[in-house]
Amino acid sequence: MWKYYTHMTHIEIWLMALALAMDCFAVAIASGIFFKKVVWKPMLTMAFLFGFFQALNPFLGWWGTDLCRALIESVDHWVAFAILGFLGVRMIVESFKEEEHKRFNPRRYKVIFTLAIATSIDALAVGISFSCMGYHTVASLCYPLAIIFLVSFVLTIVGLGLGLKFGNGFAKKLRAEMWGGIILLLIGTRVLIEHLTA
Repeated sequence: MWKYYTHMTHIEIWLMALALAMDCFAVAIASGIFFKKVVWKPMLTMAFLFGFFQALNPFLGWWGTDLCRALIESVDHWVAFAILGFLGVRMIVESFKEEEHKRFNPRRYKVIFTLAIATSIDALAVGISFSCMGYHTVASLCYPLAIIFLVSFVLTIVGLGLGLKFGNGFAKKLRAEMWGGIILLLIGTRVLIEHLTA
């Protein structure tokens, strides 16, 4: 059954990476407000760690699922749809919630490390969907994971710059999380429809 399943298209991989990077982007904007000026070492460290964990967690999710592939092969497209749909809806709902501003110092490496882990938790679940969409070897994962790292790295830098320039109101106006959630929902729906009509 697995042999009929195709990987995501190049466009879908880039859109997936963009959706995953929305948390990084939003946190980076908030962090940029605290930096007040360009400080390259902690800013590049934040961008690297955000990208690293966004790429690492899908791999870990994929690896864990790949060990029990035979148990879920008959419902894999439903699993992918459920995971991506759940994450998408959650991101959309949370984009309308008011966030309490917490005091933190993004220049501290301990804080950066904690933020990197926190913003990449959802990516762990996305890794499970990779296994459900035909990614069965480490080699096949190299391209999507590299794109996830790159997009998260770049959007973190961009978010830090926007936070420095425009301040706190920008993230709310943009509703970055909402658009990320919509992208995840669309990809999950495509996977479900493709396999139900195959």
